[in-house]
Amino acid sequence: MTEYLDHFIQMLRSEKYYSPHTCSNYRRDLDLFQGYLAARNIDSWEAVNYNLVSGYAAQRHRQGRKSRTIQRELSSIRSFYQFLIRGGWVAQNPALEVRAPKTDKPLPKTCDAETIDRLLQLSDDSDGLQVRDVAIFELVYSAGLRLAELVNIDLDDIDLSQQHLIVTGKGNKTRHLPIGSKAVAAVRRWLKMRRDYCRDTNQTALFLSKQGKRISRRNVQDRLKALIRRQALDQHLSPHVLRHSFATHMLESSSDLRAVQELLGHVNIATTQVYTHLDFQHLARVYDAAHPRARRKS
Repeated sequence: MTEYLDHFIQMLRSEKYYSPHTCSNYRRDLDLFQGYLAARNIDSWEAVNYNLVSGYAAQRHRQGRKSRTIQRELSSIRSFYQFLIRGGWVAQNPALEVRAPKTDKPLPKTCDAETIDRLLQLSDDSDGLQVRDVAIFELVYSAGLRLAELVNIDLDDIDLSQQHLIVTGKGNKTRHLPIGSKAVAAVRRWLKMRRDYCRDTNQTALFLSKQGKRISRRNVQDRLKALIRRQALDQHLSPHVLRHSFATHMLESSSDLRAVQELLGHVNIATTQVYTHLDFQHLARVYDAAHPRARRKS
């Protein structure tokens, strides 16, 4: 089996002009895979099937290898088998449909309450667009809104006197959310100016663009960048960071994981757990304290 590896590496050097470092990586990946096969008495590349490749990926995962490393190793195996197919030595590529475990997603960034206070300071209450922008981001932070939820809010969805908001989230599911007094005040200021931008009496959107249309996601993102520059903040913020900050600050104050799950619109509490930096031990303590049948024996 080794001679085919030698031919493959030589091809990478002479035909693809890969660097010695890259060729070394390919060789190491394939030597590891060959060792796995040898331990299972597989003595030909043609005898390798999907289950063997999938089992190898699973073993590497159990050994603690990162998903990115396993993805690279599988890529090396796929490339090697493409070489064997072109040479007529094997008929199919057993690694073609094998996928590595998903890469762990990095947790979203958050920012402290003081930074958000600075961000949402209104410097010119006569500037309608600035008033609108502050209202937008007050609402995002106050209710933990997704960007898509924000831009789809209609006038009828918000009740300022009751400090109540209805949003439609993922899966077309509706949530009823409380909103804070600062967000209410900011939206009230915007509503006084909204008529100056509304050119169609049938327009139902709460937040309008300069052209009088429903504001777009891209417009919201661009306006947040402009607001960050105007307030001279050196921290990278996005609407998603504001949503994450809402969740983090709520949990810091209340430790009520289920309530935050409802507010965020997460179907699975595990999503909230990851999203808010909570570990499983904290999740278990919350569950044990709350559920009448969850008491553990001491």
